[in-house]
Amino acid sequence: MIHVFCGKKGSGKTKALIKLANQSVDKVKGNIVYIDDDTKATLQLGTKMRLVAINEFNLKSHDDFYGFLCGMLSRDYDIDTIFVDGVFNIIDDKLEHTAQLFSKMDILANKYNLEFYVNIGCECLNPPQFLKNYIT
Repeated sequence: MIHVFCGKKGSGKTKALIKLANQSVDKVKGNIVYIDDDTKATLQLGTKMRLVAINEFNLKSHDDFYGFLCGMLSRDYDIDTIFVDGVFNIIDDKLEHTAQLFSKMDILANKYNLEFYVNIGCECLNPPQFLKNYIT
């Protein structure tokens, strides 16, 4: 399942995502991955989860990001939950063009029994139809 948190910059999305990630450590059976565009969250995240600083991998498109997710899952079958902080800080794309990415992530979530928690930096007053199913 995919859970999306929308809000404008400075609204506390990252802080809430970090808190949720830290609370999830003792609740999930598998491994937790926290994906961010940098390493700023290193000291705020618990040591039982993996922080991936995506800026080291030069990803630009939603296809690049999807391939990266598949690579992680092929390496670690025990991943249970993936947190993605600021998906538009990671990929250079627009909200309207990410329907394909969310569709592919949804397939991954169902196939591998994953939970995705994704922060999107935008005002979601009138979100695209594909995103309405995921907004928490």
